[in-house]
Formats: sequence, structure tokens, C-alpha cells
Amino acid sequence: MSEGAQETFLSHLFELRDRLIRALVAIVVMFLPCFFYASELYDLVAAPMMRTLPEGSRMIATGVITPFFIPMKIALVAGFLLALPYVLYQAWAFVAPGLYSHEKRLALPLVVSSTVLFFLGMAFCYFFVFGTVFKFIATFAPKSISVAPDIEAYFNFVLGMFIAFGVTFEVPVVVVVLVMTGLVSVEKLREIRSFVIVGAFIVAAIVTPPDVVSQLLLAIPLCLLYEVGIFVARFVEKPRPAGEPGTEP
Repeated sequence: MSEGAQETFLSHLFELRDRLIRALVAIVVMFLPCFFYASELYDLVAAPMMRTLPEGSRMIATGVITPFFIPMKIALVAGFLLALPYVLYQAWAFVAPGLYSHEKRLALPLVVSSTVLFFLGMAFCYFFVFGTVFKFIATFAPKSISVAPDIEAYFNFVLGMFIAFGVTFEVPVVVVVLVMTGLVSVEKLREIRSFVIVGAFIVAAIVTPPDVVSQLLLAIPLCLLYEVGIFVARFVEKPRPAGEPGTEP
């Protein structure tokens, strides 16, 4: 490696370090106010489950420090989500110098749309999926069983579902980026639609609990969002040169 190339490589590493530090500082700053409302944040997250429990039932904590540790984890996740737009901006600012001018114009809208869609996925999961799934599960609980979910298991379940639905709602952005960069055409995306539908149900079966309701609530939006991505991608697809497969001579 030449001296100039080495200096360029090191400068990129230093810039990456600086932007990672800024992102971490932003997360810590957002975590601090969440820390003081950790208990309230936990109650907010637990609300969908508490509404489906029998009257008088409560969650339990089997670990000694779990009642403190789980609310702190929720506060940290909340801090990360509040800082997410700034974290994504730092990622965009790092790669922006290597983009063409037309790509730079699209990069910021993609960052904003990615953030909005991720939050929409979480909101859909919280306000619709949790209530539906928990009520469905509660109908199968024998009357002789006293339901008292462990708060750590509940947190892990909720976090996994939030990530699953947040990432699922990013499908339109992924489709648009693939088409915008020329890696795949809109026509090809239409051709593989049936495979995507099968894949959506396989993914839903893997990342959701083993019940039909939650799997459908993930797979169906994934398929619909794929169609939304195809629709939007039509407006950003680059025209292919004449003579290339799929174009008229």
C-alpha cells in the first residue's frame, strides 16, 4: 500500500471513529432523561400484556436485580430510538463523500424514510399486533393456570418483535435502493413476487412466536410493503440501454 493510500485509509478510520463517538454520545444524552422515567417506560411497554391478563394478575421478576435491570434496558432502547435519526445521519455523512450528486440528493430522503418506517413498524406492532396476539394466546390458556409472565422473558419477546416489525417495514426502502442502484429491475421484482411471498411466510414463521396470528400479522404486511416498494421504485428506475435484455431493439 502506497503512503498516500495509507493516509487516505487512516483518515477514513479516524472519521469513522469520530462519527461512532458522536452517535454513542447522542445515545447517552437521550438515555439520561429516559433513565429517570425507566419505570414509567416499562409500564408503557407492559401495557398490552397487562390488558390481557386476568384482573388482579401481575408480572413477576425471578432475578434479584431484574426489577432494576429490565427498566434500565428499556430506557437504553428508548434512548437509542430517540437518537436514531442522528445516528443514521452520521452513517449517511460518512458515506456521502463517495456518492454522486444525484445519489446524495436521494440519500437524505432515504435516511428519513427509513427512520419513519422503522417507527411505523414498531407502532403497528405495539398498537395492533401485541393486543391481537396476546388476546389470541389468552383464549387458549386453561382456567386452572395462573398467568404471571416473567418480565425478562417479556422484554426479550417485545424487543424481538419490535426489531422484526421495524425491519419488515424497511422493505420498501430496500426495494427502492436495489432498483435505484441498478442491481435489479422492477420487472424482475415482479417476476419473483411468488418467491417473495413464500419467503415472507418462512421469515414470519422463524422470527415470530409459533402461532398463526402473529405469523400472518408479519407476513401479510411484508408482502404488501414489497408491493409498495415496487410501485415507488418505478419512479426511480434508470432506463436501461437499448439492446439490454428486457428492452426493445
